[in-house]
Amino acid sequence: MSFPRQQARTQRFTIGVPRNFQISPDGESVTFLRGRNGTDTATCLWRYTPENGAVTVLADPRELGADDENLPPEERARRERMREHGGGIVSYTVDDAFTRAVFTLSGRVFYVDLVGDDTAPRELPVATPAVDPRIDPAGDRVAYVHQGAVRVIDITDNGDEDRDRILVEPDGEHVTWGLADLVSAEEMGRVRGFWWSPDGASLAVSRVDESEVNRWFVGDPNRPDREPQPLRYPAAGTANPDVRLAVVSVPSPTAYRADGRPTPAPIEWDREALPYLPTVGWTTGPDGNPTLIFTAQSRDQRTLTLFSSDPATGLVSAVRTESDEVWVELMPGVPDFTASGAPVWIAREEGTGVRRVYVGENAVSAADVYLRGVVDVDGDRVLFSGSPEGRPGDLALWLADTREGTCLPVEVPGGGEGGLLSGRLRGDTLVLQHRSLDFTGVRTHVIRGASTETRRTHGEIESLAETPELPEPRVETWFAGERRVPTSLLLPSWWKEGEGSLPVLMAPYGGPHAQRVLNARGAYLTAQWFAEQGFAVLIADGRGTPGVSVEWEQEVHHDLAGPVLDDQVAALEDALGRFDFLDATRVGIHGWSFGGYLAALAVLRRPDVFHAAVAGAPVIDWALYDTHYTERYLGTPQEQKEVYERLSLVSDAAELRRPLMLVHGLIDDNVVFAHTQRMSEALLAAGRPHTVLPLAGVTHSPADPVTAENLLLLQVDFLKENLKGA
Repeated sequence: MSFPRQQARTQRFTIGVPRNFQISPDGESVTFLRGRNGTDTATCLWRYTPENGAVTVLADPRELGADDENLPPEERARRERMREHGGGIVSYTVDDAFTRAVFTLSGRVFYVDLVGDDTAPRELPVATPAVDPRIDPAGDRVAYVHQGAVRVIDITDNGDEDRDRILVEPDGEHVTWGLADLVSAEEMGRVRGFWWSPDGASLAVSRVDESEVNRWFVGDPNRPDREPQPLRYPAAGTANPDVRLAVVSVPSPTAYRADGRPTPAPIEWDREALPYLPTVGWTTGPDGNPTLIFTAQSRDQRTLTLFSSDPATGLVSAVRTESDEVWVELMPGVPDFTASGAPVWIAREEGTGVRRVYVGENAVSAADVYLRGVVDVDGDRVLFSGSPEGRPGDLALWLADTREGTCLPVEVPGGGEGGLLSGRLRGDTLVLQHRSLDFTGVRTHVIRGASTETRRTHGEIESLAETPELPEPRVETWFAGERRVPTSLLLPSWWKEGEGSLPVLMAPYGGPHAQRVLNARGAYLTAQWFAEQGFAVLIADGRGTPGVSVEWEQEVHHDLAGPVLDDQVAALEDALGRFDFLDATRVGIHGWSFGGYLAALAVLRRPDVFHAAVAGAPVIDWALYDTHYTERYLGTPQEQKEVYERLSLVSDAAELRRPLMLVHGLIDDNVVFAHTQRMSEALLAAGRPHTVLPLAGVTHSPADPVTAENLLLLQVDFLKENLKGA
C-alpha cells in the first residue's frame, strides 16, 4: 500500500491512538476513546484499570447501530470546528464520582454504568436528533440540545411523563440556546454552550442570536439536487452574533409539572464593551454555594475580563482584567480554581511581559518557560504545559503542588528527554502521552502518585495505530539566520551527498497558533514522503508562530505577509548557505489554509526566489475571513483599509509569473471557496495561466481516503513538472 493511501485511511495515523481520557477521583480507573485497530473509524469507549492493566470495551458503536452518515447539522458543524474526522463515539462526559458516562451516536443518546457488573450501554428516550449530551455532576440527569432548545432527561425511568423536559427554547427565528457560535468554536476554542453547576441545580446557558450576521450560502455543484446550505458567517468588520448568558434552574419532574418551564435568569455585563464570551464555568464559593465564572473580551481583543456571578442574586463582579496594546491571547485551561479556592490564571508578568501561571497572586511557572496553557487542576495541584527556553520544538509538562510550594518537570518513564508531552491529571494519577523523534507514534503511560516521590508507572495503554510504511524521517533542525528561525530540513532516505543537487520544497504553515518544526516523528511524515519523491523539504516557523516568545508572535500585528514571507526567505537563504546540494533555481512551496496563503504569497511577491506553488484552501482576501481571528491581527477593514488592501492577493494577480495550483473544497465553511474563485477570476482577467483543483463535497480539509491520497499525488506531479529547471 502506498504511503498516501495509508495516511489517508488512518487519518494521518491517529486512528487507534487512545485519546479523550477521563480519570476516576481515586485514580483507579481510566476511560478513553480508541478504535479497535489502526483503520477502524468506529471509535469505541474503553476502560483501563491501572492496578492490573485490564482493558475492556464499554461501548462499541457498531453494536449500537451507529450511522455516521446520519448526523444532525449541528453535530457536523461541531466536528468540523474540532477537526474531528473520526466516527463512532467522538466525545463523552462522566459524572463527578465516575459512576456513569454519556455519549451520542447519530443523534441518539446512550449511557454506560461505570460501576457494578452490568455495564451494557443503554439508550435514553431523548428528542432526536440530540446534540452535545452532558451528564450532571451527580450522574442522575443528562442535558442536551435539540433544535436549538436545551432539554434535560432523568436517567432513571420512574414512568414519569416529564422525564424529558424543555428548559429553554428559541425565542426568535435565528436564536439558539446551548450551542456555540462559529467564531467561539473556530477561534476561541469554546465548542459548547451550556454548563452544569457543581450542585446540579442549574445550568449556565449561552443564547446566540445570529439575525444580524451575514447570510452566506455554501453549495456543492456536485449535488445540484440539493439547495445550498445557508451559513451565518461573521466576516471581518461585519456584525457578530449577539451572545448572551443566562442561568436556568433544573426542576424535578414534579416541580416542572407544578411550576412550568423555568425562566432563564440573565447574566448582565457590558456586552457593548466586551462582546466576546470565550469561557464559562463554575466554582464553589467560600460559602459552599456555586459561583458562575466567565470571561468576556473586547472586540479589538486588547481587554479580557474575568467575572464572577452569584446565580442566586444575579450580581456580577469583575475579578481581574488583562490588557495589552496589541492583543490579549486566550490561554487554554484558565480560569480554574484549586480545591482551596485559589484562582488559577495566566497573565503576562509586569516588567518582563512573560506569560506565567498564577495561583492566587503567586507565580508557579518559571520565567524561562514559554507557556502553552494549564492542562489540569487536581485538588491543589496544577499541571501546565510549555516549551523550555530555546527549545520551541519541545512541549514539556510541569506539576506544581501549591501545598508543598514545589513545581517539578514531569519526567517520562524510562528516561529520555525532549519531544511532545500531553496528559490528564486526577486523583494524583497522570495519564501521560509522549511523542518523540526517537520512536514512531504515541506512547501512553499511566502514573500513580504523580506528585509524590514514590510515583509508580502502572504500564501503558496500547496504541493500535498503524506504523507508517515510510523510512524514518531524515531530519536536521537548527535556528536559521540572524532572527534564529526554527527550521528543519528533510532529505530522501536514498540520497547520498555528492550525488547531485536536489530541488527544494518549502512546506510551511507559517501563521499563528501552529508549528511545523516539532521534535516528534509524526510531525514530519508527509514531509518525508515528499522528500522520498526527490525533494529536499524545508520547513520554517517564522514570526507569528508560537513557541519562541510573545514578542515573536506579535510581530505580525497589522502585517500577516511581510514578516511571515521574509522569514521563509531567510530560512531558505540560510539553508542554501549551509548545504551546497540544494538547488536555488528549483524552489517550490506548498501549504494549506494559512500555509496556502503563504504559498500563493510567495510566488506572487517573490518570484525571484520561488518557482512554483501549491496553495490549498488559501485565505486570499482577509476581508472574507472571520472577525475574531482576522481582527486580532489586522483590526477591522473600516479602520485599517490600507492594511487589508496590502494583504489581499487579488491585487497581485497581474504579477503572477510562476506556476500556481489552487486547491479548495467547494463546501468549505471556514475558508470559503470564494477566496479561490476570486483569485482565479483575477488571474484570468490578467491573462495569467494557473491551475484550479476544486474538491467536490470537501470542507476545509479532505477526509475521504481516495481524495486525500490523490491530492498528494497530484501535488507531486505538479511540482515535479514545474521544477524541472527554472
